Amino acid sequence: MKPINAGRDEAVAGGAQRAPSVGWALSSLSLSMLLSSFGTSIANVGLPTLAQVFNASFQEVQWIVVAYLLAITTLIVSVGRLGDITGRRRLLLGGIFLFTLASALCGFAPTLWLLIAARALQGLGAAVMMALTMAFVGETVSKAKTGSAMGLLGTMSAMGTALGPSLGGVLIAGLGWPAIFLINVPLGILTFILAYRCLPVDRRGPKSGSAGFDPVGTLLLALTLAAYALAMTMGRGSFSALNMALLLAAVFGAGLFVFAEARAASPLIRLAMFRDPVLSGSLAMNVLVSTVMMATLVVGPFYLSRALGLNLALVGVVMSIGPIISALSGVPAGRMVDRLSAPFVVIVGLIVMAAGSLALFVLPAMFGIAGYIAAIVVLTPGYQLFQAANNTAVMMDVHSDQRGVISGMLSLSRNLGLITGASALGAVFVRASATIDITTARPEAVASGMRITFAVALALIAAALVIALGSRALATRPSLPADVS
Repeated sequence: MKPINAGRDEAVAGGAQRAPSVGWALSSLSLSMLLSSFGTSIANVGLPTLAQVFNASFQEVQWIVVAYLLAITTLIVSVGRLGDITGRRRLLLGGIFLFTLASALCGFAPTLWLLIAARALQGLGAAVMMALTMAFVGETVSKAKTGSAMGLLGTMSAMGTALGPSLGGVLIAGLGWPAIFLINVPLGILTFILAYRCLPVDRRGPKSGSAGFDPVGTLLLALTLAAYALAMTMGRGSFSALNMALLLAAVFGAGLFVFAEARAASPLIRLAMFRDPVLSGSLAMNVLVSTVMMATLVVGPFYLSRALGLNLALVGVVMSIGPIISALSGVPAGRMVDRLSAPFVVIVGLIVMAAGSLALFVLPAMFGIAGYIAAIVVLTPGYQLFQAANNTAVMMDVHSDQRGVISGMLSLSRNLGLITGASALGAVFVRASATIDITTARPEAVASGMRITFAVALALIAAALVIALGSRALATRPSLPADVS
């Protein structure tokens, strides 16, 4: 994608239609990102309570979390594209409204399956919010401040993830389980009001012949992603014949999707975009990096409790360090992107993450909990540097009619990495620990599993670094296609 600034220039020229201030517009986008991330993490802490309330098994109540994540994963690219076609402001307002309404329905759900259905609706609203917040940065922030805006959104995402478990526990203890959903209602109303008053109105430009929606591609992509997500999450660590069938269905669906998109008059995703080394490389790196970060959330609790012997309270404290550092380092990371070039900061972030992965391989065995914390303190800022720079590199020069779908693809690649990390690196950890039940494994076996898992993680970061260097070199070649957006 070559720099195409027409969309940004039109937004600036239409000053009368813009938000009253960039600060208030960013506040509405930040709240959208906070709420969607908050919705991801807050329900986990309530699963034991909900299992008792609805007299359900863990596998049944787990769908409260899975339904939300599945809706986001399967629909985030499609809603991003829909925003490009119908108008991002009106679709974002619709997403915030749906998220808020679904949160109220969750809080008043009389049965477990109605709660799960309401969570799926909440996930649809969250998919809209996640896909369009980054897309709006190009219309609300000057090019010189894009990195800072991306860093702020990264901070809000980390804050939502970090606040969910702790605040959820307090709400359940004081007000009961409905409060973990109903708290989103006043916050959603505030977000809706800010977005309505402060975001620039949708511009009604001439419709091009390629501005149609792709229902076939949308359905195929949703079914393919659903099959992959279910293959990676069902079975709680075991990979049965059903998981394999779902994975094969995902592979087959991906082939059908590519075939359909190549022949669609108005494709959901233009396959020619992947000839751009910046976009294709950024998506691949996002998957690899998110896979590694998920490993810290999956492996960390078992290592801290089984290998180091910490009680649950201390495990919770140590596990909160990463999200807190992530929240604190997001804005400084964005400012660094603004001062330096985004591709350069991507490489810096990956080098720091490689150092953090190496530290997780070496330091905990030498220094125990102090070594583990020191490694997390290195790894997490590297992740925020990478995220701010990678998102900026992709979104800064995207044509205005493609911002929604590409923002959705960035979010999708992150979600796929998280799903893959939980499944694949979780399986590596269990296999490396040489045990069937990780909850009863010997401390030294868990420590060995931890080391091997982060040796694999280091290899994944090294692969991402190779991609970063390769895509940067390709992007500087004059023989690349002039425009594939």
